[in-house]
Amino acid sequence: MEDKKLIFSAIQPTGTFTLGNYIGAVRNWSPLQEEYNCIYCVADMHAITVRQDPAKLRQNSLAAYALLMACGIDPEKSILFIQSHVPTHPMLSWVLGCSTQFGELSRMTQFKDKSQRHADDVNAGLFTYPVLMASDILAYNADFVPVGIDQKQHLELARNIAQRFNQRYGDFFTLPEPYIIDVGAKVMSLQDPTKKMSKSDENPNACILILDDKDTIIRKFKRAVTDSEAEVCYREDKDGINNLMSIYSCVTGKNFDEIESEFKGKGYGDFKVAVGEAVADNLAPVRTEFDRLISDKAYLKECYTAGAAKAQKYSQRIVSKVYHKVGFVDFR
Repeated sequence: MEDKKLIFSAIQPTGTFTLGNYIGAVRNWSPLQEEYNCIYCVADMHAITVRQDPAKLRQNSLAAYALLMACGIDPEKSILFIQSHVPTHPMLSWVLGCSTQFGELSRMTQFKDKSQRHADDVNAGLFTYPVLMASDILAYNADFVPVGIDQKQHLELARNIAQRFNQRYGDFFTLPEPYIIDVGAKVMSLQDPTKKMSKSDENPNACILILDDKDTIIRKFKRAVTDSEAEVCYREDKDGINNLMSIYSCVTGKNFDEIESEFKGKGYGDFKVAVGEAVADNLAPVRTEFDRLISDKAYLKECYTAGAAKAQKYSQRIVSKVYHKVGFVDFR
């Protein structure tokens, strides 16, 4: 790899990406390939912390891999792989788990949230998966990790684990820094704009999936919850309109002042249709490329097999040094 800073990021294969996944994360990964060495993965091991249908998980993992490529991740420029294909991640996780305190894991807000939502299956993997997340990052000594606001706590834990390891065994791990996208980093629900957009929302109109067709996207935006006023402007207590303006800004590149001028004297109905059309047009190339890729399973296998080999080769050097540092007998 070239002498550049390294970025690592991963996404779980929980079905089609939402507009929030796209604007807040995946869309921004492609441009990073020019400036950084990039390693991206489909985190299928994290996915099984909640019960999964095996056939559906395989299907979702392949779809997520194809979607990342459709969103601009080039397997020739970046290392792109499926997490379970690279055994160094769980190998490192055990060692790092022994440098992680029980109290740290018990304070993870996502564990609290997920254990409440899946109260019938609060398993050890759900509790310790932040350690595996730290291993995903530290297995490559990543310099930066693109994270959303809700993932900052996990990155802080990874830094704490790395620092504790370095103090115990000598400086080795890079302390990863967050790479946070400012605008559009958090896309909110179309039906409850105080909540983050989520594909698990019971109301299908609350969430835009990036593979939704144009008519579906426009229909969902038309039904978006807004306030009782009619002025398109960004200000406090206008959560619905603020969310739509943020989305429109992200897909058109226009700032809020330009948006307010464009829709001055127009009602919310016109604005909602404009947002829907802009989003649908922005996503159209992604849908087209995804359809092409997902129909070519042989090519996808060629890509993820090569990606796993590159990831394994890169991370094995780091994990082997970690094993030596903690006192394991060398075997490679």
